[in-house]
Amino acid sequence: MDGVGSNVKVVESSRRVRYCDGVLRLLGLLLTLVAAIVTGTNRETKTISISISKTLPTLHVPVTAKWQYMSAFVYFLVSNAIAFSYAAASLVASMAVRNSKDKTAIVLVILDMAIMGLLFSANGAAIAVGILGHDGNSHAQWKKVCNLFGGFCHQMTAAIILSLVGSLVFFWLVALAILNLHKKPR
Repeated sequence: MDGVGSNVKVVESSRRVRYCDGVLRLLGLLLTLVAAIVTGTNRETKTISISISKTLPTLHVPVTAKWQYMSAFVYFLVSNAIAFSYAAASLVASMAVRNSKDKTAIVLVILDMAIMGLLFSANGAAIAVGILGHDGNSHAQWKKVCNLFGGFCHQMTAAIILSLVGSLVFFWLVALAILNLHKKPR
C-alpha cells in the first residue's frame, strides 16, 4: 500500500510541474509578443520651433521619433520577436514531453537559457539607450529627448518592463527545470 501512495505523489508532482511549465511558457509568449507589438508601433511626431537668428522667422520643423532609428531598439524588437516565436514552439514541444529525463526536455532547458540571455541582453541595450534619451550625456554632447518625446519614451519604458518580466519568466522556467531534476521520487 505504501508504494501506491508514493506513486500518486510523484504523478501529482509531475502534473503540477507540467502545469507550471505550461503557464510560464504561455506567460512568456504573451509578454514578449506584447513587448514586440508595443515597440513596433512606437512612434511620435512633434513640431519643433527653430530660430536661426533674430532677424529671420522661426522655422517649425516636424520631427519624428521611431524605434527604427536606434539599433538597440531594433535589437530589442527582434529579440522579443525571436523569444515569442520560441515560446510558441516550446509550448507545443513541452506538451509532448513526458518526463524531465526526456532529451526534448533537456533541449528545451538549454534553449530557455539561451532565450533568457538574449532577452536580458536586449533589455540591457534598450535600457542603456533609454537612459541616454531620458538624461542625455553632457560629455558626449547628447541632449535628452524624453522631454520632447514623452509619449515615445513612456511606451518604450512599458515595452522594456514587459520584456524584463518575460526574461524573468524564462529564468523561472530554467529554475523550475533545475529543481525538477534534483527532485527525488519518494
